[in-house]
Amino acid sequence: MAAKPRFHNDAVAAPDTGPAPGPSSADRKHPVDETLPPLKMFTSGLQHVAAMYAGVVAPPMIVGPAVGLTAKETAFLMGASLFTAGIATLLQTLGFWRIGARLPFVNGVSFAGVTPMVAIGKDRGHDGIAVIFGAIIVASLLGFLLAPYFCKLVRFFPPVVTGTVITLIGVSLLPVAFNWSQGGNAKAADYGSTTNITMAAVTLVIVLALRKLLRGFLQQISILLGLVIGTLIAIPVGITDFGALGDADPIGFPTPFHFGAPQFEIAAIVSMSIVMLVCMTESTADMLALGKIVDRPADERTIEGGLRADTLGSAISPLFNGFMCSAFAQNIGLVAMTKVRSRFVVAAGGGILIVLGLVPVAASVIALVPLPVLGGAGIVLFGSVAASGIQTLAAAALEKGENALIVAAAVGVGLIPIAAPEFYHAFPEDLLVVLDSGISTGCVVAIVLNLAFNHLGRKPDEETPERDGDRPVAAPVGAH
Repeated sequence: MAAKPRFHNDAVAAPDTGPAPGPSSADRKHPVDETLPPLKMFTSGLQHVAAMYAGVVAPPMIVGPAVGLTAKETAFLMGASLFTAGIATLLQTLGFWRIGARLPFVNGVSFAGVTPMVAIGKDRGHDGIAVIFGAIIVASLLGFLLAPYFCKLVRFFPPVVTGTVITLIGVSLLPVAFNWSQGGNAKAADYGSTTNITMAAVTLVIVLALRKLLRGFLQQISILLGLVIGTLIAIPVGITDFGALGDADPIGFPTPFHFGAPQFEIAAIVSMSIVMLVCMTESTADMLALGKIVDRPADERTIEGGLRADTLGSAISPLFNGFMCSAFAQNIGLVAMTKVRSRFVVAAGGGILIVLGLVPVAASVIALVPLPVLGGAGIVLFGSVAASGIQTLAAAALEKGENALIVAAAVGVGLIPIAAPEFYHAFPEDLLVVLDSGISTGCVVAIVLNLAFNHLGRKPDEETPERDGDRPVAAPVGAH
């Protein structure tokens, strides 16, 4: 399905000196399509799982108690979320037909749906979960049908827009790392303690030192090694919890419709449909960011396949008691940092997620990593995403026209939910699904201002494809 890759030096003709000693660039596989030796594949995939694990299990940890589930039922939801995240990740990385971005793209439970899901199912027990699942199924199927049209938004993402959005993705994730570094639970007695923050700082230093001192494959898995070393140091410090390991079942399968058949309520469907639009917007931005990082620009066909995988994975997820799935931006930072671009590495991570969902005791081993340790590594990961966005903005010719103004306004609006979380507290709750996502609001502002300043009111002869801030970032349709 993939065409021969383009390399930056393809346009430079080399002198005819006879047959080349090795395969030409046109014959080589693109790094995205390369497979690694089994051990490297497994360890690199495990590194992706370690980076995303906390983000996958957090939504069910919040939604379960809110709707009135027991601790055991909430643990069941967590296992189901790991299992369905693995399925969605395989759909994205391996794909079939016109489904899947076929990029090193990790999918998992979307945090955008947590607030509306809690509102839908609060204190309704199994009925609340059934209504949530019914709304997710309908919203996901609608999103699947909308994907071929939604992907055309790629033409509205020139570098001035994509650079802004990628930067916002990284900056928006940094508070997550800071929260983990403090302990993750603001109600805990040791939240923000010197022990937690020191442990995060130690892990950060370890990761940076490993990146500096190691070479080759060991350097590529420096995040995983940093998490392991940080966790070992955390044991004598006393912040490693072994309780989950002792309580976990050795085997467990997410029984289909464990909480009953899905129920369909109009208000819930509308609410989750809005969440789906938000997730599709963020996934589009994430695919553009990842395409830039792996040197395979995401065109309309790639984005269409990625959105179809998102929505199909989300539609299947409730069958196995999982929630809506979307892109995990923190793993984009891992790709940027490690330079491991193979989609099969992430597919291996998807396989590991499925195993973790089926073997709760194995999942609990990953859960041994204390959140402060994860937070220290997360600062590097999420900062790498923001750095990629800044790099993209450097090519957007901010000195031309009003491009600098576009970035200033979009970043300013996008930072509101981060800098002032209660800013929109007086707005209707339904609007908060969009307004509380700085990525979505910043993306919309950047697109609208780019149209206003770089398109509207300009004469046809003024349109120049070489205008840096307005040049499309994606390759032509079909280049994938």
